[in-house]
Amino acid sequence: MKREGTDHLLAYPVNPLTESCAAKDIRPIIVRQERIGIHMADAISRMTQADKVGCFCMQVGPGVENSFGAVAQAYSEGVPLIVMPGGYPRNESWQQPYFNAALNFQHVTKHTETVTTPEMVVPAMRRAFTQARNGRPGPVLLEFPGDIWNLQVPEPIEYTPTRRVLSAPHTQDVERAVEALLKAKRPLLYVGQGVHYAKAWPELLEFVELMEIPVCTSLEGKSAFPETHPLALGAGGPSMPLALWRHVQDADVICGLGASFTATGFGIRFPTQGKTFIHNTVDPVDVNKNIPTEHALIGDSKLTLAMMIEAAKDRIRRPRGLKAKRAKLIADQRAEWLKTWNAYLQSNDTPISPYRVIAELAAQVDVPNTIITHDAGSPRDELIPFWQTEAPHTYIGWGKTTQLGYGLGLAMGAKLAHPDKLCINMWGDAAIGMTGMDFETAVRCEIPILSIINNNFAMAMEFEVMELSRKKYNSTDISGNYAEFAQAMGGHGERVTDPGEITHALVRAIRATKEGKPAMVEFITTQDKIYSKFTNRHVDAHD
Repeated sequence: MKREGTDHLLAYPVNPLTESCAAKDIRPIIVRQERIGIHMADAISRMTQADKVGCFCMQVGPGVENSFGAVAQAYSEGVPLIVMPGGYPRNESWQQPYFNAALNFQHVTKHTETVTTPEMVVPAMRRAFTQARNGRPGPVLLEFPGDIWNLQVPEPIEYTPTRRVLSAPHTQDVERAVEALLKAKRPLLYVGQGVHYAKAWPELLEFVELMEIPVCTSLEGKSAFPETHPLALGAGGPSMPLALWRHVQDADVICGLGASFTATGFGIRFPTQGKTFIHNTVDPVDVNKNIPTEHALIGDSKLTLAMMIEAAKDRIRRPRGLKAKRAKLIADQRAEWLKTWNAYLQSNDTPISPYRVIAELAAQVDVPNTIITHDAGSPRDELIPFWQTEAPHTYIGWGKTTQLGYGLGLAMGAKLAHPDKLCINMWGDAAIGMTGMDFETAVRCEIPILSIINNNFAMAMEFEVMELSRKKYNSTDISGNYAEFAQAMGGHGERVTDPGEITHALVRAIRATKEGKPAMVEFITTQDKIYSKFTNRHVDAHD
């Protein structure tokens, strides 16, 4: 682990690995529950583009069982992790009702292995880091039975750190794909998180400028392209900007870069009729999975984009002259969209509009030096369209599965990876109920994040599906004073009910994080749902 660059071991006791890591100056961070530890390790992997793979260990039995959901979340998002549970002694691991980690985690990991002899340790670790990093990234589980921890690994220990092995598509496939984009009347680039892992941000920007093509991203790909760029359309999920929605409908050639095109209710659903698809991915399983692929470019996004740039330069002798026209269309559509939404972004109503909170937060922070993530449900749908990223990996997007409470651990892990940046999670009063106690971990372990919570005292997204139970039994109601909770845990906590106090509260909270104290600002917000819920259309206030 030390040779692989591991700085932190996220853990929940009891697992002997914590003591061994501490002896080697790998800092164990003990969380309040297993999910958060894995979420933190998840963010470390993302924020370093898998240069450092997040590691988590937990105790045999309940610790392993409690970890399953978080590993499943990382698997769905394609995040490299090394998960190292303690196991039952080798002569007992087979018996029921013991929970066998290697057996039960097979479908939410890339690779599982039980290390049963000391001789297996070094090759097992080499396999684990290699599997986690390569191809489609993902979690790997290494189970260590309880009776092998004190056995001696044979000397000498020879271990060379692993790395990503890169591949590139065939030159002819790249040339055909570029030809299709050049001939397109309404081309569109769709960028996924593969561009992040490949660190292909400069190549993406160069290709866009050369080809003069509008760009959108998946939730996971958000921040791979500066959303302040004239050709940026933003990110798409259950909600999206008007310009993005229209371009998705109108495009004739769509080029996915570092994207899986997985069909999900929490991403862009691309119509396929009358469209040609170009698909760059590291995983051949993605090709023709959900969309018909005419041009498959299997390989690393950085290498692929470099090849596409060269192919385009061979064909483009002077600027195409399309940028100004396409940029004006995007700007006009954005202006049309904001005409409706400015009423919410600037609202003085009480309870507070969550969009007013987002607008004022963006105005108060240094956006290129801020890392922000949403939580599931309303915080995601409200934040995606209106938070304009400017620099790579300043937004942690997710959503193929949407477990409540994911955002807190992501923000904490991001802060460990980038202690110089302001790290923010935005969540609702349902999400804090899932993982909120680990705000105490942030305080105890001196991880000064900023948590923004929109509290409307209800699970507002469930109003329609729980209409009867809501009326008869108040089944969607939630209560709590979370600012006081934050204070009780030793952090900075403040509750805001007046829109005029939003900025002042944010300034005080950001100051607290700079002084080393985790902060939580609780905004009492409206229960009105003004976004388009669980559709793949733009956010429309009239829906």
